[in-house]
Amino acid sequence: MNVIGSALAVAAGCAGAAIPAAVVSPSWLRAKAAGTLTAAVGVCGIVSGAAALSGRTFTARLPDVLPLAGVYLGVDALSGLFIAIAGAVIAIVALYGIGYAQNGHDPGRASSAALPVFAAALLLVPAAASVSTFLFFWELMAVSSLLLILAEHKKRDSVREAGLWYAVMTQLGFVLILLALAWPAATAHGETFTAIRAAAPAMSPLMRGAVFVLALAGFGSKSGIVPLHAWLPRAHPEAPSPVSALMSAVMVNLGSYGVIRVGMDLLSGGSRWWWLTAMAAGAVSAVYGILQASVTGDLKQLLAYSTTENMGLVLLGIGTAGLFRTSHQSVLAGIALAAALLHVVTHSAFKALLFCSAGSVLRATGVRDLDALGGLRAAMPVTTAVFAIGALGAAALPGGAGFVSEWLLLQSLIHGLAMPGIVVSVVLPIAVAAVALSAGLAVAAFVKALGTGFLARPRSDGAARAAESPAAMTWTMAVLAAACTVLAVAPGLLGSALARAVGAVSPGGAAVSDAVGRRLAVLGSTLSPLVVVAGTVGGAMVVAAVLRLAAGPRRRAVPLWDCGAGPPSARMQYTATSFAEPLQRVFDDVLAPESDVDVTPAVESEYLVQTVSYHRAVPDRIEHRLYAPVIAAARWAGQAARALANGSVHRYLGYAFSSLVVLLVALAAIK
Repeated sequence: MNVIGSALAVAAGCAGAAIPAAVVSPSWLRAKAAGTLTAAVGVCGIVSGAAALSGRTFTARLPDVLPLAGVYLGVDALSGLFIAIAGAVIAIVALYGIGYAQNGHDPGRASSAALPVFAAALLLVPAAASVSTFLFFWELMAVSSLLLILAEHKKRDSVREAGLWYAVMTQLGFVLILLALAWPAATAHGETFTAIRAAAPAMSPLMRGAVFVLALAGFGSKSGIVPLHAWLPRAHPEAPSPVSALMSAVMVNLGSYGVIRVGMDLLSGGSRWWWLTAMAAGAVSAVYGILQASVTGDLKQLLAYSTTENMGLVLLGIGTAGLFRTSHQSVLAGIALAAALLHVVTHSAFKALLFCSAGSVLRATGVRDLDALGGLRAAMPVTTAVFAIGALGAAALPGGAGFVSEWLLLQSLIHGLAMPGIVVSVVLPIAVAAVALSAGLAVAAFVKALGTGFLARPRSDGAARAAESPAAMTWTMAVLAAACTVLAVAPGLLGSALARAVGAVSPGGAAVSDAVGRRLAVLGSTLSPLVVVAGTVGGAMVVAAVLRLAAGPRRRAVPLWDCGAGPPSARMQYTATSFAEPLQRVFDDVLAPESDVDVTPAVESEYLVQTVSYHRAVPDRIEHRLYAPVIAAARWAGQAARALANGSVHRYLGYAFSSLVVLLVALAAIK
């Protein structure tokens, strides 16, 4: 067993040891024991993934682990990239969780035991090399994450609702993935990925297309792709913040991994319409997700919708790579896929940082509503600084972690315009516009979050009495901020790793990997993010110094001009709602906001008004139009189905007999 297999085995052992440690340890030791062992799981993931990205591979068959099928494992460079990302985030977030659990925030035995299981599943899903193995680890990830989402179900009813939505959507996605993988496995007469890969060319185009659509929908639901995103803005805000960080920075990535593995590897690329569909879903998700983030006032919900946006950009990059691949532009396809994978890396870094920062705010204030925050810059300087670094990355501005990956995606789209064909000449400009629009809305969303949430004056008692988080939280957030900074100024460090990951699923493998590696090296030397950042910071410092010198001794402090009305109060500041209102007006037709005015007259006379209340909300329009009718129909069908169960044994026997007859007739018709 090489280093990859050894590291995965140690990770599984640490996760297994963490379960009894979480169950039997006293409350004062539980978080430290489970968190330390979970961090060890993450470190093992880093070692395993780094070894795979260095060029090593790993395969293993463990026939006695699962009944009948056994366990097949296989790790290549693509798997290694996702394993390494997962391991890095798990290690940092697990240590962050130790500080988060202090002073009455103990997650409890069940959640402490589920956390290492969830962490191990996040590492093992990309390592699976057969259908049954993949589905087992996928379901293990889903069930353990559901338990973590429900950790605080006794405190808020909204947690139970979020858990129900997540359970339904994740099981719907599981069924779609089951069909997408079991169907080609039956055709290949073998469930290993190797057998499916070999049998794929002999499958009919109709079958391959249906399998891809099922996989895109199933994996897209886990990534929060519109319209299968409804669980994400519910589950992320209600889960404990360390869990939110793992889900949004790691778990959603595995949906992208599944689309790449099935579409580009197992099915060998497919047809052009596959990838046009993926591009459309990605573009809609990117724009709609960040539009919802820009108008919501809940800090964690804003970050959840931002995840939908970023996973949409990743899917757009994957679709672009597939489109170029069908046009036999292997190098250009590799660049687009490298951009998507680089965005996976950078998104994991800044989104983990943002959710940890939001957890620090929530732990200190008890408030998620941006309208009730403010004034945190003085009380929580470290949290404010690291949130600003994460927000810079999410806004995709120069100097932020997300800038280079989005810029590289734009470059691949623009270079693709030289390809012949009407479809390409129409689709690619629309994709460029979607990326540009999502980037602009992201700036507005995170300026709102930083400005109204951390600056000005506190607008609630919780914000007024806030204090900085414990050192165990601040230093882990500082590590994530440092990672974001490194990715922003030196993305070329990932060039060889990304090139190997691209080559693992590209036709021509090593040749494409070498070509992509050279292109990424040229990008690092021409774009030079370090020079851009240094020039921006240096220019700002020079301007500030010149202004300071020009003011000289005449510079003095005076009260702010207040028009004679006295100093402004906290109620006179911009809130998140008022900040987003102009943008909301621009997109009224898309967002369809709801408003209501309730006037209560006085008892003495209806001409005298006692109270006036105004309510305005921006519900998720897609959820309202798509899911509300489905839920209503399911509720009606459930009520109607009660008449079928009247307690009669004879009727139940009739049901069983009728079902058997229908099944036999169907089997006879199929044969």
